[in-house]
Amino acid sequence: MERGKMAEAESLETAAEHERILREIESTDTACIGPTLRSVYDGEEHGRFMEKLETRIRNHDREIEKMCNFHYQGFVDSITELLKVRGEAQKLKNQVTDTNRKLQHEGKELVIAMEELKQCRLQQRNISATVDKLMLCLPVLEMYSKLRDQMKTKRHYPALKTLEHLEHTYLPQVSHYRFCKVMVDNIPKLREEIKDVSMSDLKDFLESIRKHSDKIGETAMKQAQQQRNLDNIVLQQPRIGSKRKSKKDAYIIFDTEIESTSPKSEQDSGILDVEDEEDDEEVPGAQDLVDFSPVYRCLHIYSVLGARETFENYYRKQRRKQARLVLQPPSNMHETLDGYRKYFNQIVGFFVVEDHILHTTQGLVNRAYIDELWEMALSKTIAALRTHSSYCSDPNLVLDLKNLIVLFADTLQVYGFPVNQLFDMLLEIRDQYSETLLKKWAGIFRNILDSDNYSPIPVTSEEMYKKVVGQFPFQDIELEKQPFPKKFPFSEFVPKVYNQIKEFIYACLKFSEDLHLSSTEVDDMIRKSTNLLLTRTLSNSLQNVIKRKNIGLTELVQIIINTTHLEKSCKYLEEFITNITNVLPETVHTTKLYGTTTFKDARHAAEEEIYTNLNQKIDQFLQLADYDWMTGDLGNKASDYLVDLIAFLRSTFAVFTHLPGKVAQTACMSACKHLATSLMQLLLEAEVRQLTLGALQQFNLDVRECEQFARSGPVPGFQEDTLQLAFIDLRQLLDLFIQWDWSTYLADYGQPNCKYLRVNPVTALTLLEKMKDTSRKNNMFAQFRKNERDKQKLIDTVAKQLRGLISSHHS
Repeated sequence: MERGKMAEAESLETAAEHERILREIESTDTACIGPTLRSVYDGEEHGRFMEKLETRIRNHDREIEKMCNFHYQGFVDSITELLKVRGEAQKLKNQVTDTNRKLQHEGKELVIAMEELKQCRLQQRNISATVDKLMLCLPVLEMYSKLRDQMKTKRHYPALKTLEHLEHTYLPQVSHYRFCKVMVDNIPKLREEIKDVSMSDLKDFLESIRKHSDKIGETAMKQAQQQRNLDNIVLQQPRIGSKRKSKKDAYIIFDTEIESTSPKSEQDSGILDVEDEEDDEEVPGAQDLVDFSPVYRCLHIYSVLGARETFENYYRKQRRKQARLVLQPPSNMHETLDGYRKYFNQIVGFFVVEDHILHTTQGLVNRAYIDELWEMALSKTIAALRTHSSYCSDPNLVLDLKNLIVLFADTLQVYGFPVNQLFDMLLEIRDQYSETLLKKWAGIFRNILDSDNYSPIPVTSEEMYKKVVGQFPFQDIELEKQPFPKKFPFSEFVPKVYNQIKEFIYACLKFSEDLHLSSTEVDDMIRKSTNLLLTRTLSNSLQNVIKRKNIGLTELVQIIINTTHLEKSCKYLEEFITNITNVLPETVHTTKLYGTTTFKDARHAAEEEIYTNLNQKIDQFLQLADYDWMTGDLGNKASDYLVDLIAFLRSTFAVFTHLPGKVAQTACMSACKHLATSLMQLLLEAEVRQLTLGALQQFNLDVRECEQFARSGPVPGFQEDTLQLAFIDLRQLLDLFIQWDWSTYLADYGQPNCKYLRVNPVTALTLLEKMKDTSRKNNMFAQFRKNERDKQKLIDTVAKQLRGLISSHHS
């Protein structure tokens, strides 16, 4: 029962659920009915629900039928009216179709026109859009075209600026266009191209200034020369408030605008063409010859590109290489002045360019870099000049070189480079210049001395007399009073040598100009060089003349006279140096001239040569002596050779009238002593083993002839018998043997007042031995044999006593 109740309860619940589902189906949209139906299929009462659903459908059909039946008449009427309307509608449709056909026919052209208008409007919109886009693109294209034009005309820095504007201002506005992407891709390439082209221009510039450095330097040195000439003119004229040209005035200010489109700023040649200037026009500035725009452009371009340091390093490296090339002198530079000039021009040109770069760029080169280059250049230049100047043997070339070095130093000093070392080196070259002058003047003196006739200068008129006196400081009142023609005591080489000494002093003075030396230094330099000229060059030249083999006594006498007058002229040379240097001789540390010593030495050498020459002549005459030492005949006159010798000596000493008295007296005494010594040697020589009393008698006649010559006073100034003393040894020896006064000799030997004081026992013994041998072999007088034996015994006795004197003397 309970089970029945439970089934009934379940049936009621199912029925209620089905009712709910049906209401949902009726009230729910068809699209959302799926979940409701799923709940039916999920349950177990599917059949009942279908039955319930059929029941509900039948109920609704009945209600619909009832409703239709209630409204049927109205429906029929409506259908009737609808049928009527359909006919009218058909008519209306036909009319509309006909109207449409007519309208289509009539509006076909309009439609075509409208279609054309539509296309036109579309084109207008497209054109307008295109114009707008082109207005955005046109500046880009214009800038790109401008960039290309600038690249084509080599305006690289403006091109780089244009490229910057193009990249950062214009291209971002139209970056979605394909051509812009192409441009963007080309920008790095263009930058590299600009960079490469500007570097190429820089290389061309560097190569150009390397080739034209000598022209730049030549112009700069001409400017410096003009300025120096102008300063010299100003210094010679009264001036008020004048100022020396400053370093700033040496520069030509370059107003080079890098972005300028002027032809000059866009030229890539480092050197501008300069027309030949007229002589009276100003020499163009060194920088006027150079267009530095390639350097400025390249510097700015690399700065903009962030590679300034790379550019600076490259520029300095290349210029260092060029400096080494410039500083390498040609091997034949020393041969001509043009070689030195070209070398200096290149160095000056190099540093003029670098100095201008230093003052017109910000940091491309700095003072430390310039100083480093200059130190290197200075050391190499000085080394090259020392080497090549040492080859110079022409003093004129050395002097021209000195002037060129001074101009070189002055030019670089204007640009602020220290040049003290160059002037120090010039002091070294000064010594070399002095040596070349000494060599040149050695040739001049040699020519003068070789061409001189060594005869007093004859003058036949007042003009000739004044001409000689004007060339050489000579005063002689007695000579002035003499009538013409008359003669100066000296020969022509005296005024010539004196004037050449003055010319040498002038040549030394020329070198000291522009060396910034004080008057005392110049005076000291001239005096030292002149002393070298006198003590070495002129002295050697005089000594060479004096020592010549073919020099005659007349020439030697004239040389002594000439050197005497040159010695007197030394004070005038002192005055001459004082006048040109304005340094008084009394100044402390002033070097004195050694001319007096030089001429004294030369005169003494000439005197010695006279003595030697005289002795040689005497020896030549003595070689003609032909004594018969075994003769028994007694002669009555002197030997012929001796007579000729005495005649030669008389004529020779007659020439000595112009010599100083002591010189003539010394020469005469020397000749007599040498003659006496030679005669003594002739008498005692070993080859003469035997001699007779007759030979001694002849020898005695020759000695008497010599004594007669000495007594005649061939040279004035000797006291009585002074000259005869030269023959006193011979006289006493001959008297001893001829008078055979051995008892007196042996008795008085060693006493101060001995009659034969000058006879040496050795000499007497030697001569006695020669006579003893003769006595032994002489058999001519047999009837006097006892007398001969007595004489022989006497000779032996005397010889024995002489040996005793000799041995006692030695002991």
